[in-house]
Amino acid sequence: MMKTQFLLTFEEGLPRGTAQQKRYDSRRHLYFKDKKLLSLERTFKTALLPYRPKKPSEEPIRLDIWLTFSIKAPKRLWGTWKATKPDADNYVKAFIDQMSGDFFVDDAQVVDLRVRKTYAEKASIFVQIEELGGRP
Repeated sequence: MMKTQFLLTFEEGLPRGTAQQKRYDSRRHLYFKDKKLLSLERTFKTALLPYRPKKPSEEPIRLDIWLTFSIKAPKRLWGTWKATKPDADNYVKAFIDQMSGDFFVDDAQVVDLRVRKTYAEKASIFVQIEELGGRP
């Protein structure tokens, strides 16, 4: 059973954008990703590269993601919950999409997901991945 964890840090703050930034072209009747979403995906993919396993998992996955958003002042907010945008589910969807294919075969394998958003001195994403296998 694989279990791994790593911390991604971002000097300029967490990348902006969410998976909701798809657009619809009514003339061609298709959805496309706008420039902000493409930039967000590239940033995530690049940050994840050093931690990519040799082979993606085929087992059910428990995924724990902790987003820390930088805030310089007041320091008393460090460690407190961030209950404002971006929405955790939309933001993490874009992140998990970039993990899919490298860390696990398909994001449908994520059967247990925990996401937290807090303030901190530095922007980061803490990731813990655990293969579950078998029954709950």
